[in-house]
Amino acid sequence: MINIDFLTLKAFLAENIDFFIGARLQKIQQPTRRDFIFSLRNNGKQKKLYININPQMYHISFMSSENEAKRSIMIPKKPPMFCMLLRKYLEGAKISDAVAVEKERILELHFETLDELSEKHLLCLAVELMGKHSNIILYNKDNSVIIGCAHNVGSEKSRYRELQGGLKYIYPPANKDITLSNELKLQFTNLSQDKINNYLTTTSYSPAIKDDRYTLFSELIENSVPQNSVSDMLDNYYASIQESIILNLEKEKLSDIVNKKLKKTKNSISKISLVLKKRDNTDKYKLFGDLLTANLYQKKDYMKNIEVFDYINNKNIIIELDETKTLSENAQRYYKLYTKSKTTKEKSEALLSELNIEKEYLENILYSINSSKKIADMEEIKYELGIEVQKSKDKVKPAVEKINIKDFDIYIGKNNKQNDFIISKLMKDDDIWFHTRTCAGSHILLKTNGKEPNEDILFECCKLARKYSSATLPSKVGVVYTHGKYLRKPPAAPLGYVTYKNEKEVLV
Repeated sequence: MINIDFLTLKAFLAENIDFFIGARLQKIQQPTRRDFIFSLRNNGKQKKLYININPQMYHISFMSSENEAKRSIMIPKKPPMFCMLLRKYLEGAKISDAVAVEKERILELHFETLDELSEKHLLCLAVELMGKHSNIILYNKDNSVIIGCAHNVGSEKSRYRELQGGLKYIYPPANKDITLSNELKLQFTNLSQDKINNYLTTTSYSPAIKDDRYTLFSELIENSVPQNSVSDMLDNYYASIQESIILNLEKEKLSDIVNKKLKKTKNSISKISLVLKKRDNTDKYKLFGDLLTANLYQKKDYMKNIEVFDYINNKNIIIELDETKTLSENAQRYYKLYTKSKTTKEKSEALLSELNIEKEYLENILYSINSSKKIADMEEIKYELGIEVQKSKDKVKPAVEKINIKDFDIYIGKNNKQNDFIISKLMKDDDIWFHTRTCAGSHILLKTNGKEPNEDILFECCKLARKYSSATLPSKVGVVYTHGKYLRKPPAAPLGYVTYKNEKEVLV
């Protein structure tokens, strides 16, 4: 990851200076202790200035609504103390000037404000983007006295520069050289000093992004993606990083929840399977009851046991009896044991079937978590697991991926909600459904629309089912497919669960 440097900060300010000067600060929000949103309006335009002082990804940019969603920004109901202080002094104020402090990663926004006596004061909001020392400080420009900081710095943290309300604001120790990111230094490698100086002094930028890198000069990185502005470059670059971090944290949290449920379900399956295997005396109890009934003529009542001929297995066997009962009563006792055992077996098998469905469902959830690419996908999974309550405005149809191969539309479900939508809303009787047989994966739907797909199309869909599954390479996986009319969703079955028949199987 690249850290913002003075050159990038200077370029950001240069392209936005006309908007900053004269802009009115309409709203101040602080989602967390390390990020801030300032809603600015000027010349009929409204923009959100996003400032992040996280030591790992400190940056500043004008934030798009798309990137706001990527950052999963949630505004707390009760604003932090520093946010309330900023609102008190700056909300409604106008920016009179914006300055990038020379050779420092500090952006200063100067505000004209009026006090209770309508006297004009000049306040400065200093945005310091300096790694672990990143901070936001509000101070009085007239006397340099600090009004408040995003986080205070006492003598125990710094012996050179303390920051807290009531103290004088001073700049950090001066740098002799312009602080460049290591990435920018790498880009300047093998360039002449004259060429480097041109880049350092130019006001003409061509911002671009490539993978985990960004640059102010697209010609320095091959095959980079051009950006509309320096602000867009910063916004897009860091929003993607933040989304990735949030996504990984959410994946870890949800995977832990699902794995615990899955482990519990697997343990229950093992226990019930073991009980069914070890204690299945159902047929034996019925046989003993039948043999005792057939031998009532022997009139061996109140005996410890009886030897009878087992016509099923064609041999003599000894049956243990309750010596306090007659032979007929012992026969009835075995019939009762048979009925009880049969009922227990049926209930256990039904429970085992439910647990296997639950296991398959949780495995699909786990696959969906691991394959999620966006925060929105994780939100759908949260709602499905009941971790969050879905708001009415969120109840929109899932964004199922759709591709086209040789004039056939193909839908790919990335989670159980999307899979269920494919089955219940998109699929018709003549459409063809694909899924891996032995592992979790996406539901693939081939819309036929009255056309007969050839083997090439069918195999392409099988490959998609293999690709979007939990199967690991390079193993072969069985993919089953059948027409929509042969799919059934059992009553009370979990999202995305179906049974099928008349299927064909292809090894992919």
